[in-house]
Amino acid sequence: MSALGYFVDIYDLLIFAIVSVPSLQALGYTSTAEIRVVTGDLLGIQMLGLLAGGFLWGILGDKKGRLSVLFGSIALYSVANIANAFVVEISGATGLSAFSTYATLRFVSGVGLAGELGAAVTLVSEVMTKALRGYGTAVVAGVGILGALAGGAVALTFDWKAAYLVGGVLGLALLVTRITLAESGMFRSLEERSVSRGNVLMLFTGGRFGKFARTTLVGLPIWCIIGIFVSLSPFIAPGLGVTGRVSQIYAVMFCYAGAAMGGLGWGVLSQRFETRREVLFAAIAGLSVVMFGYFFLRGLSPGAFYVVCGLLGLMAGYWSVFVTAAAEQFGTNLRATVATIVPNVIRGSTFPLAWVFNRVLVGRIGEARSALVLGTVCILIALWALRGLPETFGKDLDYFEGTTADAPAASPKARRAPAAGGGQ
Repeated sequence: MSALGYFVDIYDLLIFAIVSVPSLQALGYTSTAEIRVVTGDLLGIQMLGLLAGGFLWGILGDKKGRLSVLFGSIALYSVANIANAFVVEISGATGLSAFSTYATLRFVSGVGLAGELGAAVTLVSEVMTKALRGYGTAVVAGVGILGALAGGAVALTFDWKAAYLVGGVLGLALLVTRITLAESGMFRSLEERSVSRGNVLMLFTGGRFGKFARTTLVGLPIWCIIGIFVSLSPFIAPGLGVTGRVSQIYAVMFCYAGAAMGGLGWGVLSQRFETRREVLFAAIAGLSVVMFGYFFLRGLSPGAFYVVCGLLGLMAGYWSVFVTAAAEQFGTNLRATVATIVPNVIRGSTFPLAWVFNRVLVGRIGEARSALVLGTVCILIALWALRGLPETFGKDLDYFEGTTADAPAASPKARRAPAAGGGQ
């Protein structure tokens, strides 16, 4: 059920990137440069919604329960996406400009979308054994990412309005099926204790902020790849010498097909070798190699370019290990908060990345070089952040921040690594 929820989440998250060009053309935008800038602006606004929602749903998940987030978030983003199908009509009825209506709905949708992944990963991490939970979160991420392929298939078959409607209806249908879900036992035991829950201020005490910041920055290259390299690939490809027209839909579909395989693959490798950190290092290193190939393999056909997008997705599929490690870094009373905020801060980073790309770099060095600069900086930051993180594989998650020390990890590699502070 968590995997299906993330499937719908990714569908709705990426549907704008998939249908942005035809939808903006329908709203009267004709210039390629104008569509590129407006696409970046709207994507950034959606990601700001994700950032705001990350805090809202994360805190709610620790205060009211994981299930409250799984129900509330999917209802909000489903309704917002259904409304998005009528953006032209809504703007005429209310007097708002089409851009203002579109931007408002993408923000609201982003707020709703923010809760799904963090709550799902937290719930799966807490109900599975510590030896197997990596497999569970890998399945959630791997199956969920296939939602982008579904979005691409719908966009290729129907118009952009139908694509938004399908996403909203899928979400509402899934909402009904979630009635049978049970709450995490760890959270239920937390409710019986007199302990602070979902207190964001705790992240700034006891040495937790450094760990939180580093955990977040490890995921920075993923959304640079998705938000810039892939979502804006039709504008970047001409500067790379691609021999034909690049379709945004196919670029996103190939990227997410690779990411689905990568999500499962990196998750299995993490379990097989009993390490999160070393697998994350390998994935980021692989991503850097493919990223440079993206820029220096000149004269590619569109088909070959899509294959490169798929390889970028394969390496960026370390998202599954990244979100698992985020959930494992903190105690039960902060776990949903962190597991929800961290991925959404990274998603929200698309806004400043797109702003720097469109408003600062492109006019000076062009689209291709601008993307290369941003990608390189993001990868270097991620590698620096990962160096300072402790190993979390096999870590016992049944503890509270600020009240008890972290339980020792079960695996040999985890025992050799510094303990991940649970109230240190």
